Amino acid sequence: MTSTSSFQPITVGIASYGMSGMVFHAPFISSNPKFKLRKIVQRSGNTAQERYPDATIVRSYEELLQDESLELIIVNVPNSLHLSMTRQALEAGKHVIVEKPFTVTSEEAQTLIEVAKANNRLLSVYQNRRWDGDFMTVQQVVQNELLGKLVDYEAHYDRYRNYIEPNTWKEAAAPGTGILYNLGSHMIDQALVLFGKPNAITAEIGIQREGGQVDDYYHLTLHYLGLRVTLKSSYLVREQGPRYILHGTEGSFLKYGLDPQEENLKVGVLPTSANWGMETEETWGHLNTQLDGLHVKTRIETLPGNYRLYYDNIYEAIREDKELQVKPEQSLLGIQIIEAALQSNAERRTVTIK
Repeated sequence: MTSTSSFQPITVGIASYGMSGMVFHAPFISSNPKFKLRKIVQRSGNTAQERYPDATIVRSYEELLQDESLELIIVNVPNSLHLSMTRQALEAGKHVIVEKPFTVTSEEAQTLIEVAKANNRLLSVYQNRRWDGDFMTVQQVVQNELLGKLVDYEAHYDRYRNYIEPNTWKEAAAPGTGILYNLGSHMIDQALVLFGKPNAITAEIGIQREGGQVDDYYHLTLHYLGLRVTLKSSYLVREQGPRYILHGTEGSFLKYGLDPQEENLKVGVLPTSANWGMETEETWGHLNTQLDGLHVKTRIETLPGNYRLYYDNIYEAIREDKELQVKPEQSLLGIQIIEAALQSNAERRTVTIK
């Protein structure tokens, strides 16, 4: 990777125009002058062309790999294809952003890290939830020690879908499918950002919906010295509770609601819009603590979420040789923790993180 003093947009190809490409990648690439969205794979239909007339629509992944003008490829395909398609792109000399989860196994993740190094290419996993406004606010609460010594952290990522969604690979039994890989990869990544590698994990993972083929519920406990971290998710939560619950020696912080960026993106709001990522006041967090001898009970304004910062850092890492924020080694650890969680659930015991 080389640096340059002149402004030169990074040329990008997107491997799929499904929900991920349509909602989470194309809007940020096309609206950021640091990038040039050049090609999109859409195997049938032309909706991508209608929304992005300056991009070329192609029907196969191979057309991205063969285009020497493309510098960065977004691998946003079913999880079982992450290894092969990311490897192909790296060996074709492309930088790669791969959708979460990184891979199905930690062995696959390690392989891709080695391939990226051998080809001197950037490799990053799209862990965009680090830039959720609620999580960024929780980070500040923890880093500023507003609760004293933190002893208990609980996070929820719940949904309500009491049926099996038809015609999607995400609901079919296969390696790397299920809610733990889907939503758990986000929650585990956030815990790693806050607290680093845990000592051990205790996990309960299951299927709650009738007729389900993949896990749709998990309860993970990550064990740290003096700190318990609980991560929970279910598709059968119709009445939402707090998203984050933090308790420390001096106080507590509770945060309801969900970062608004995803819902805005789904209805076509662009990330360049005014007040992007800002929450309404009724979902601001509740702080009840002791600060400098004073009892403080107040609301904390949620920081604006901003997934654009992920892509800004990708540009800086490629063009300016700055530090990559979402390193593949971090996402490798996330997959190792998922594997340990599956082992813990199968063996009904606490598993040490090696």
